[in-house]
Amino acid sequence: MSQQIVTRPQSNVLAQFLELTKPRVNSLIVFTAIIGMMLAYPVGVAWDVPLMLTSTLGIALVAGAAAAFNCLIEQQIDRKMARTRSRPTVAGSITTLQILLFAGIVGGAGLTVLYRYVNPLTMWLTLATFVGYAVIYTVILKPATPQNIVIGGASGAMPPVLGWAAVAGVVDPNALLLFLIIFAWTPPHFWALALYRKNEYASAGVPMLPVTHGDAFTKLHLLLYTMLLSASTLLPFAVGMAGWIYLLSVLVLDGFFLYFAIKLLRAYTDALARKTFAFSILYLSLLFAVLLLDHYAPLAMR
Repeated sequence: MSQQIVTRPQSNVLAQFLELTKPRVNSLIVFTAIIGMMLAYPVGVAWDVPLMLTSTLGIALVAGAAAAFNCLIEQQIDRKMARTRSRPTVAGSITTLQILLFAGIVGGAGLTVLYRYVNPLTMWLTLATFVGYAVIYTVILKPATPQNIVIGGASGAMPPVLGWAAVAGVVDPNALLLFLIIFAWTPPHFWALALYRKNEYASAGVPMLPVTHGDAFTKLHLLLYTMLLSASTLLPFAVGMAGWIYLLSVLVLDGFFLYFAIKLLRAYTDALARKTFAFSILYLSLLFAVLLLDHYAPLAMR
């Protein structure tokens, strides 16, 4: 059966460029980066709001450029998948040259902002993240190995490290714990999606784990990585980075995620996989929000 290409009006060019930056995905990137900034400040130390706004702008611009480059590289894959076949790159409403210029200008502006108004460390880390996602993951890993999500997850786990480095000027060990949590979260998050989109990935020639190793293997590894994630989320409490508010909250969140993972293994349905994917996004957002609440709880108790 031929795939229908969704056409779009040609006039709203700005909206189409904005779509290339994947606003919904990048909102989570920016959110975790901002949480990293806020956690970098000791309790009682005033935030440098202009620095935080500048850092957020720079990180968001580079993330948007990486997303646009990803869309450009994956045109043929996006054409064969229902959730992506309406993108401007597939519809042909924006040319390759326009996308390259857009990504170059936006990404260059973001790196310039970070270098001049934040610090060189954050700029170089953000550039490395761009290369990790746009080149290593998109060009090399995604079409080559079912471990693409596991290895490529490193770039997606960088935002809180970037945010922390923007404020503190160093790669703090606590920031690396946040990196570890997102790194462990990425495989079960994406494998839930890959399970109910398996046929589309197979049609597009993308070697996602359900395509290469089957559903049973994927569901087992989704559970194993969820267990690894649960263990990782305990580390902030174990090292004294977070307190009881965080611990009690994350135990509840981990319990729900493990429930979904176990249920997927025992009684899989596409609907359940969709719910698991949706919950994984809520899970990460709530986890970082609770980290922030726990960090600043002493102020509310004064």
